[in-house]
Amino acid sequence: MKSACAGRRLIASLIGISIAIAVAAGSGAVRVAHGADNAVTGNLPLKHVEDVPLPGRATRFDYESYDAGRHLLFIAHLGDSEVVVFDTLASRVIARIPGISAVHGVLALPELSRVYASATGTNEVVAIDESTLKIIARVPGGVYPDGMAYAPDTRRLYVSDETGETETVIDVPSNRRVATIPLGGEAGNSQYDPVSRHIFVNVQTRHQLVEIDPASNTIVSHTELPGAKGNHGLLIIPESRLALIACEDNDLMLVLDMHTMKVLGTFDVGGDPDVLAFDPGSRTAYVASEAGIVSMFSVDGSHVSKIGEGRLGPNAHVVDVDAATHRSWFPLKSIDGHPVLRIMAPR
Repeated sequence: MKSACAGRRLIASLIGISIAIAVAAGSGAVRVAHGADNAVTGNLPLKHVEDVPLPGRATRFDYESYDAGRHLLFIAHLGDSEVVVFDTLASRVIARIPGISAVHGVLALPELSRVYASATGTNEVVAIDESTLKIIARVPGGVYPDGMAYAPDTRRLYVSDETGETETVIDVPSNRRVATIPLGGEAGNSQYDPVSRHIFVNVQTRHQLVEIDPASNTIVSHTELPGAKGNHGLLIIPESRLALIACEDNDLMLVLDMHTMKVLGTFDVGGDPDVLAFDPGSRTAYVASEAGIVSMFSVDGSHVSKIGEGRLGPNAHVVDVDAATHRSWFPLKSIDGHPVLRIMAPR
């Protein structure tokens, strides 16, 4: 995930906009929320559950990753160079894992009882044992390791080396770097597609989505993304064969049909969009932005429509969601001078 950029414009909350994307196109209804929470959430179909204090200084957070089986949320506290471990059942922090310099990405792999974090300050990828919450390995990660994706068939981790313009490939059983794949431009987020069993990477300075075959570690396709500027955030919804792509330089979300690899449409989102998340139970996608605006979308097959947008909190650019409870988590670096985890739930 990129660093915050000064001077980015702060867009106003956009309401009542929907684009229907389907063979038989139709306009999706916008759900407008009312009540006391509107001062916080605008027209988001969410209610504020609680703010839980987080440890450390009021500095920047980055990615988070959830292990639903253990009810553990791993949060990258970039500014404090540590991973915060939050127990979602007890609603409290249970551990802090220090020594991960300028930690950006974090990815839990529950089936391996392992967590990986990208230490951008030391250009490493750090492996953490999820049972002991101790660091067990450090692997060279390129020039600027950021987001990560895991290909289970080959048991390889793919790391976006943003300014190094490559994808770093790590063999998970041995925790060794086994390949470096040139991308020809800055790497945005990486995601695994369980249908094709391929890795997809945003190449944000070339307005492309690159497809990598993990079996050979070769690029098999380049998809041009018309309208994209700074395509950084990426979310693949495999059952709908859609990819949602957040563009940080023109505040758009693109919807890509993964059957045809064509852009079906675009939505305006909050200023400088970053992390995306998806709740498969409610079929709801979230786009969080540096401007603090969160945009929400209903995904019904290939039909995507905006269902709400509002200000969630300062720099609310990170989101993850629990598919069982439908609660969503937003780490915020400073509320009254202290970091908090803002917990939301559907209305």
